[in-house]
Amino acid sequence: MSAAKANNNKDTYKATAITLIVFGVLYLADKLLHFSTLGLSRVMNRDNFLLYTAIIFLLFKHDKSVGLVLIGLWLILNFGLITALLGTMSAYLLPVALLVVGGILYLVSTR
Repeated sequence: MSAAKANNNKDTYKATAITLIVFGVLYLADKLLHFSTLGLSRVMNRDNFLLYTAIIFLLFKHDKSVGLVLIGLWLILNFGLITALLGTMSAYLLPVALLVVGGILYLVSTR
């Protein structure tokens, strides 16, 4: 196995391990604190777990492709939520937000 592939596998295992640890901590914290009673019901929304995984993979893997794909999937699956949140704002906010997020993802992917 080449050194690059070994490092990529190590990064994947590390990101997966951190994801599982974060999910365990979130579930334990929810059992103790009950996020929904604190007005934080979105924290444990199952749709957000894909977003959490994407962020962790972007932070802990040198190859950003998996994290970018997961972010893209989350955006597609939650497009209704995003447009609802932005729909109450100016008509120019959605295109600007998409440009900003796209620019950030591009910069992250070129590191």
